[in-house]
Amino acid sequence: MNEHAYSDAERAAVYRAIAERRDMRHFSAGTVAPEVLARLLEAAHHAPSVGLMQPWRFIRITRPDLREAIHGLVEAERVLTAEALGQRADEFMRLKVEGVRECAELLVIALGDQREAHVFGRRTLPEMDLASVSCAIQNLWLAARAEGLGVGWVSLFEPQALADLLHLPAGAKPVAVLCLGPVPEFYPTPMLQQEGWATPRPLHELLFTDAWEAQP
Repeated sequence: MNEHAYSDAERAAVYRAIAERRDMRHFSAGTVAPEVLARLLEAAHHAPSVGLMQPWRFIRITRPDLREAIHGLVEAERVLTAEALGQRADEFMRLKVEGVRECAELLVIALGDQREAHVFGRRTLPEMDLASVSCAIQNLWLAARAEGLGVGWVSLFEPQALADLLHLPAGAKPVAVLCLGPVPEFYPTPMLQQEGWATPRPLHELLFTDAWEAQP
């Protein structure tokens, strides 16, 4: 065994959290203890970032009126998304796509302002700042699963409207509304798979060697 590897039990826990992480939409009553929330945010803050730019910004929503306003933005985009889906509109509208009102904690994750100053690793791939924020969100998501808490990533909102609501500075951009909290149970498989919306593709269809292989 590699001398730097974790013990069998520790490795199993890491892989279990990865396998059982779910995008949650159903939340139950309860709270997130302050020390647990602090651990989750520290986990997010430990994410890798291109050029060590740490582009993530975390906004904890505590005011009920703000939570309701965010729910309104999500609902407005839900309707517009349904219209854009055409024939699948009715099917989409039957899906539960967020838990903004029900979750114990609501977080907005944003890209910070003045990102143009960070060139290292972004000269040809400026979107690496978004990739870095995504790593932070995944860290928080996996840590939450280990704590027995659910996380739902909501992306149904108009970014500028949410930025205006939360007084983000020019150049900053919200990328995720995260619903966080206790859940009645974790979905055994992704919810969209259970609802028949989509079927995950197996790894072998997405894994190539040396070049992009032609698909049948």
